[in-house]
Amino acid sequence: MSRPKQSTQLESLQTSTAAFAAADLIYTVEQVEQALDRLADALTNTLKDSNPVILCVMIGGIVPTGKLLMRLGFPLQVDYLHATRYREKTSGGALQWLKRPAISLTGRTVLIVDDILDEGLSLAAIVEECKQAGAEKVYTAVLLEKSVERLGLKQADFVGLTVPNRYVFGYGMDFMGYLRNAPGIYAVKET
Repeated sequence: MSRPKQSTQLESLQTSTAAFAAADLIYTVEQVEQALDRLADALTNTLKDSNPVILCVMIGGIVPTGKLLMRLGFPLQVDYLHATRYREKTSGGALQWLKRPAISLTGRTVLIVDDILDEGLSLAAIVEECKQAGAEKVYTAVLLEKSVERLGLKQADFVGLTVPNRYVFGYGMDFMGYLRNAPGIYAVKET
């Protein structure tokens, strides 16, 4: 017999609240905002004359994408995709596509914006999907790049900050479905 969903949500909320209270602050809001400024400058230099499509990878990429969009002062189109390996868990499984982009990518320059480059499997699959959809050029931008050996995409084209090989949350990244709105980048306390 399975437990009621409300009970599981309450347990996740309690676990997340405890994790936040004990977490290590990796980057302050000010440090993250400075990194977003640097990312926006680099993106502007590369994309300003390309009429790009900016693809937000939901759900984690929503905060970095929103923060970056307000810093990009050139013509662009925005769409999103939803492909996930985590589904509110702390370890990844098979990639599940929930929504592909609606805008045609044929002949376009595409920038995929995500929260973090971890193993690189999800981002590699998303890049390949964009190429198969006819994109002329595909770039990747991540707020964070984790210091790990990658199995998929080896590195993003644009990186805001590097984090240690720990479970991090905040600025769009969650812990058990919560804490995406944490002010700064935090790492779950190692036990």
